[in-house]
Amino acid sequence: MYHRRMRVSEFDFDLPDALIAQAPPAERGGSRLLVVERATGRITHQHISDLPAWLRPDDVLVVNETRVFPARLIGHRTPSGGRVEVLLLERVEDGRWEALVHPGQKLKPGARVVLTSEERAPGRSIHAEIEGRGGFGRRTVRLWTDDGDLDGAVDAIGHIPLPPYIHRPDESADRDRYQTVYARTRGSIAAPTAGLHFTPALLERLDTMGVERVAVTLHVGYGTFKPVRVDEVEDHSVDPERYTIDAAAAARLNAARDAGRRLVVVGTTSVRALESAATEETIVAGDGTATLFIHPGSHRFRAVDALMTNFHLPKSSLLMLVCAFGGRELVLAAYREAVAAGYRFYSYGDAMLVL
Repeated sequence: MYHRRMRVSEFDFDLPDALIAQAPPAERGGSRLLVVERATGRITHQHISDLPAWLRPDDVLVVNETRVFPARLIGHRTPSGGRVEVLLLERVEDGRWEALVHPGQKLKPGARVVLTSEERAPGRSIHAEIEGRGGFGRRTVRLWTDDGDLDGAVDAIGHIPLPPYIHRPDESADRDRYQTVYARTRGSIAAPTAGLHFTPALLERLDTMGVERVAVTLHVGYGTFKPVRVDEVEDHSVDPERYTIDAAAAARLNAARDAGRRLVVVGTTSVRALESAATEETIVAGDGTATLFIHPGSHRFRAVDALMTNFHLPKSSLLMLVCAFGGRELVLAAYREAVAAGYRFYSYGDAMLVL
């Protein structure tokens, strides 16, 4: 079937800066929920606490249990003392990481850095040496500590890498609020933000009504913030992200599909993991790399029956994924209604449920 090439400008919308959430709601789970029904085009204004009313007792809720780690490290060059920032992106091997380093041009291979945080962990430090250059400003960095506990030192002195549209320094509260309550597997530099709305009490309500919960893991990388810099959608590519669906999770998901039960998927990261692992017949267990760029006309969904997601940036690949699932015109109409109603946008903002 032929699908016309789409322009990135077709995924634009007007968003006042005042609607970009700079902090989480006062209480987790206190956000609004915009429900969009694909079959009828109906849009309903709700709250996160109303979610159980929109789910069925035999639904399966699919969540991403990745855990954000404090990947932003601050320190100084040795011996000059110049300020340095290191954003850890992906572990290459034990002690070696791909990272973004600032100021990158001045930190050539062989340069050494000491990373510290006297206010967070007095006396603890990480030593770093720039070993090589990568593409798109990346560096290979070797890290070590005097006591051998590198992950512990990162946790102690690191900063939560808040998204670039949150215009404030990270705070101690972000270590809890920029993390889902079911996070388990360390590896993300950004939260799977649709999951931030769930509280233990809400999960217990869903458990009680019979909604099954299955966890997958996709580690969210820096590419989630990658802007689309082309004019036509098909010319863009997304950065790969690692995912895992273990055998038990795959078996439960496949049993649900065989029984005709809905998979209600929380977040675009969970969507990318499932759709990367799905064939016509089954969801394949194992480790993989999600490289799918899902946009209208590009993909037939095999594993997603409903989607809960936050509101995304104009002209972003994540908005295109949601439009592929919900229909571009309906999703953009819902976004316009959300803007008119003063919904909060992006990572710490409100949510949408597409049925």
